[in-house]
Amino acid sequence: MRTYVSPNYQAAARPGRTARHPVVVAGGGMVGLTIALDLARRGISVVVLNAAATVGAGSRAICMAKRSLEIFDRLDVGARMLDKGVTWSRGEVLFHDRPVYRFDLLAEAGHHFPAFVNLQQYYVEEYLVDACRASARVDLRWQHRVVAVAPDADAVTLTVETPEGPYRLTADWLLACDGAHSTIRAALGLDFVGQVFRDRFLIADVVMDAAFPPVRRFWFHPPFHPDGSVLLHRQPDHLWRIDFQLGAEADPEIERDPARVRARVAAMLGPGVRFEIEWISVYTFRCRRLERFRHGRILFLGDAAHQVSPFGARGGNAGVQDADNLGWKLAAVLHGTAPERLLDSYDAERGPANDEDILHSTRSTDFITPKSEAARAYRDAVLELAGRYAFARGLVNSGRLSRPAVLVGSPLNTDDDAAWDGGVPPGAVAIDAPVGGTGWLLERLNRAPGFALLRFAAPDEADLPDVETIFITPEPQAGAAHDHAGLVAHRYAAVAGDAILVRPDQHVAARWHRFDALAIVAARDRALARAAPSRERSHGKA
Repeated sequence: MRTYVSPNYQAAARPGRTARHPVVVAGGGMVGLTIALDLARRGISVVVLNAAATVGAGSRAICMAKRSLEIFDRLDVGARMLDKGVTWSRGEVLFHDRPVYRFDLLAEAGHHFPAFVNLQQYYVEEYLVDACRASARVDLRWQHRVVAVAPDADAVTLTVETPEGPYRLTADWLLACDGAHSTIRAALGLDFVGQVFRDRFLIADVVMDAAFPPVRRFWFHPPFHPDGSVLLHRQPDHLWRIDFQLGAEADPEIERDPARVRARVAAMLGPGVRFEIEWISVYTFRCRRLERFRHGRILFLGDAAHQVSPFGARGGNAGVQDADNLGWKLAAVLHGTAPERLLDSYDAERGPANDEDILHSTRSTDFITPKSEAARAYRDAVLELAGRYAFARGLVNSGRLSRPAVLVGSPLNTDDDAAWDGGVPPGAVAIDAPVGGTGWLLERLNRAPGFALLRFAAPDEADLPDVETIFITPEPQAGAAHDHAGLVAHRYAAVAGDAILVRPDQHVAARWHRFDALAIVAARDRALARAAPSRERSHGKA
């Protein structure tokens, strides 16, 4: 039984001559399509080379986090994903056959998007393909495989294989989004730094009508699989994702046998439950990354740059954040509004962000698959205590779930010059909140072409170069966003007169307790990695 029929995209014709393009994206998966669409929306033409003729097979990265949905919403595909996906925020951890505790990742109201939406990666990619095909700035080339890369100081030349034969093209910038087995990474002789764990896990996509609620369920040593852990997620189309821990000695070929998988699923569901197996995969945990994500005019994103274990939904969501971080920076360089050194901040920001993901993923792996009897005894004791005592629940680690990166220590941040009582500090992503009765703050930020300034004040005539001002007021006023629920001021810890500068990727760049045009322009220039303007020139403009 198949719940999804993959589209078959026609191979693009081989170009008759070598051409030069501002940006070439190698890899047409979720991350490559996201960065291509982001750049296109910023006025940059992009060529996407995809070795396949369709979207990826199997559910793969199914948990789209709130931050990824907000990014996709800016690219006009978020609503489609929300409509199709299974919304969830609650989870349950069980030990043997007993619930240990339950949690809610988004208990408060007043958010446009939920904590997570479960949606098979092939749907995500299909929706991104549709958006890219509708754009005149994205040239999608199916069945075009990169086989050789020759970088130099001002360009990268690629050799591409097609059904009609090979050709060459030249890119000002090459974005390597070609996955865990990246051809480009191999061509440059780059190695990962980190760990590969021996434990193997089985993924099964199972079609069934089941009474399980749409919550994340994680069992440690359940009766139906006493030697390992099991994860269950609901997906659209009556499809369920089940992950079984197999152990380090499991043979992948034997474990992929459909009859063996059916026996595992039947033991879990019990007698009389009808189901069909749609997709099977066996994987090992990997927690590793490249030392640097930028190598001259080649930048690495997604699985080509870093890999984590799937528990925690950090892999695909991290790749989407890579694209979100790099897109506006590369567009600014190509438009001539920022120097090339701005691209160094991609590595400076996303490197530590992915280190955090790897740290959480490694800790999850160690908890789920203890490597000694002492570690197992500790893990089991924590699970026993967590059923009775709240303090132990924080020690349970079935996968710390993806959250947006806070870019602490970024060279693009401007530090607070006064104390704030909470709120959203420089480096953190902007938090959504309702405005105007039916709208959302991030929707207003989406409409800003570049930098935006949130001013908690009545509209005035102050003008800032290349910064769009969004006035926020507690009462309705013409030309302002009405903070009718008070949640914008609450979540940003803002009072009348405060100002918050937001980057094009919706991370906060700086904030002040008073409006200071010179300071705002200087912070914007810092976030663009260009020298701050002279005081005289700023005074004249602002």
